[in-house]
Amino acid sequence: MPHLAASPETCHWGYFDASVQPVLSIRSGDTVTIDTVSGSAEVLPPEGFHIPPELLAIHAAQQGIPFGPHILTGPVHVEGAEPGDVLEVAIEAIELRQDWGFNFSRPLAGTLPDDFPDYHLMTIPLDRQRNLATMPWGLELPLQPFFGVLGVAPPASWRRCTSIIPRAFGGNIDNKELVAGTTLFLPVFAKGALFSCGDGHGRQGDGEVNVTAIETALSGRFRLTVRKDLSFTYPRAETPTHLITFGMDPDLDRCAEIALRDMIALIVERVGITREQAYALCSIAADLRITQTVNQHKGVHCMLDKSLV
Repeated sequence: MPHLAASPETCHWGYFDASVQPVLSIRSGDTVTIDTVSGSAEVLPPEGFHIPPELLAIHAAQQGIPFGPHILTGPVHVEGAEPGDVLEVAIEAIELRQDWGFNFSRPLAGTLPDDFPDYHLMTIPLDRQRNLATMPWGLELPLQPFFGVLGVAPPASWRRCTSIIPRAFGGNIDNKELVAGTTLFLPVFAKGALFSCGDGHGRQGDGEVNVTAIETALSGRFRLTVRKDLSFTYPRAETPTHLITFGMDPDLDRCAEIALRDMIALIVERVGITREQAYALCSIAADLRITQTVNQHKGVHCMLDKSLV
């Protein structure tokens, strides 16, 4: 099974771009393990914690200001993927790669940009054996690791897109439901799909309100499959129990509308009922949840129990 390590040669910092050359090529249906790292030099922990050496190497190799905050590993070229296809990203496993995470808030950012005038940084110890994070005041939180950023290359005409803003190609979705055992479906816009991931989170609440979660280094095992039998232009996901559609836009109301319309379409596709009936089912049984409110384009996801369709 291919293993893609994080390094200055295999990571790109802060953007998605169809012109980035792939660092690995696999066949459709293959499984790959991808290592990621997170954070700039200012968030490094005090002495006593393990800092992945590749993170320091990436810092040293970076020239100028990164285009966005996320260090992304990839892209991975998936043979046979063409624009108009869908890439099925089955998230088979997620593992911690270090014993610490970080969380920060900064002025003029987050859900309450005017309420917190000072930069605030916390180093958060992570216990892999006990699967716990320990907050500075002693609270222990169970870890629920997932990748905040999972995406393919945007259309070439979009050129370089910041990793901050989630879009149709995925990217900084920040959806805490995308843990091991779930599957993300991403529309393909470039030959080979060009899949990248990063922004490892040890745990996050819906909203990610102060800009960051527990940011940390993760390793993920992904099965990447080209789906030529599917045709849609916006991400979807599936957990063991639920279907998920997404809405991403600067306006939170618009996010809800996008996610809801796509869920209606998905229900019609699977069940064959009318749009009016699917709309009614959503009103009765689907849940609209806030994904995040901090990435310039906010997010809402719609969840529906799979047993109902």
